[in-house]
Amino acid sequence: MTDTVITFLQTLSDLTGVSGNETAIRSAIKPLVQDHVDALRVDALGNLITLKRGTGENPLRVLVTAHMDEVGLMVVGHTGDGGLRAEPIGSLDARLLPGLHVWVGKDKLPGVIGVQAIHRAHGDTSVTPVDKLVIDIGASSKDEAQSAVPLGTPVAFATRFREMGAAVSGKAFDDRAGCAVLIALLQGERLPCDVYGVFTVQEEVGLRGAQVAAFAVEPDVGFALEGTIADDLPKEEKDVSPTTELGKGPAITVKDRSYTTPPRLLSHVLKAADAEGIPYQLKQPGISGTEAASITRARGGVPAITIAVPCRYIHGPRALLRPEDVENTLRLVRAAIARLTPETLAFT
Repeated sequence: MTDTVITFLQTLSDLTGVSGNETAIRSAIKPLVQDHVDALRVDALGNLITLKRGTGENPLRVLVTAHMDEVGLMVVGHTGDGGLRAEPIGSLDARLLPGLHVWVGKDKLPGVIGVQAIHRAHGDTSVTPVDKLVIDIGASSKDEAQSAVPLGTPVAFATRFREMGAAVSGKAFDDRAGCAVLIALLQGERLPCDVYGVFTVQEEVGLRGAQVAAFAVEPDVGFALEGTIADDLPKEEKDVSPTTELGKGPAITVKDRSYTTPPRLLSHVLKAADAEGIPYQLKQPGISGTEAASITRARGGVPAITIAVPCRYIHGPRALLRPEDVENTLRLVRAAIARLTPETLAFT
C-alpha cells in the first residue's frame, strides 16, 4: 500500500503546478482515477471532480478534497540585462529564495534566483525582499528575456523527489501528499456512501477551488486532505509544543484560524482511529487555514474536518515526510468514511 501511494506522490511532486497553473497535475491524476470512478469532469475553475458511487448502504454524500496547486512565483517584469522580476504566489519565506534553482514556465526553463556574491556583501546579511530578487535564465538582454518568458509565467522550485533514509523528500508535499492519498482512496473498494473526490485548484491563494466544488457537490460532510507543518526538530527550550511530529500518524485539526471542527465529527474520526489502531495526533496550535473552512461555508453549511500528513519544511524548496504517515492517513480517511451515518452528523 505504501509503495503505491508514495509512487503517486513522487509522480506528482516532480511536476509543476503553481496556483492557477495546475494543468500538468490534473493531466497526471486523470488516468490514475478515471477507471475507478463512475463520473469525472473538470469545472470552469479547473477542479477535477470525480464521483465514486457507494454500495447503497448509506445515503450520505461525502466530499473529499486535496489541492493540486503549490506555492511559487510569477514573472511580473524584465530587467534591462535579461533578468526576471517575480512576485510570490502563496506564502513564501524570502529567506529561502536566494541562490535557488527554479523552473520557469510549463517547459521548465532553468533559472537561478540571483544573489550577490558574499565577497561583495560587505557584511550585509539582511534578507532581500522577494520583489527585489532577480531570476537569471541566462538571457543577455531584456528583449531576449521577454521573448523567452512573457509576463504571468509561473515559476516553481526545481526539486526532484528522493529517498532520505526512512523518509522521502521533494517539493509541493503540501498538498501532493493529500492528492496521493485521494488517488489511492478512489482506487480502493467502494464505501457505503457516495464519495466525491475533488482535486482542487488555487488553495494557496484563497481556498478558491474547494469553495466552488463544495457549492456544486452539495455534500453532507467534507474531509480536507492536506500536507501540514511538522516542526519537530530541536528548538529553543521555550518552544515545547511542536505543531506535529513525523512518524506519529496523520494530524487531525481541532481548530485553526479559519474554522473549528464540529465536535461530533472530530469525535467520530478519533473513534474510527482508535477502533482500527491507527496512530494519530492533534495538530497544535491553531495556525494556518485549510479547505475545510471553504467547505464549512458552502450553501447552508457543511460539517468538515482536516486530516493531514505531517511534513517538515512545507512552502519551501524541499519538504520531508515519512511514508507510514501517508499510509496511515489513507487508512484513517477510509475508516472514518466507512463508519459515517446520518446520525453521526446530526445535532442532539
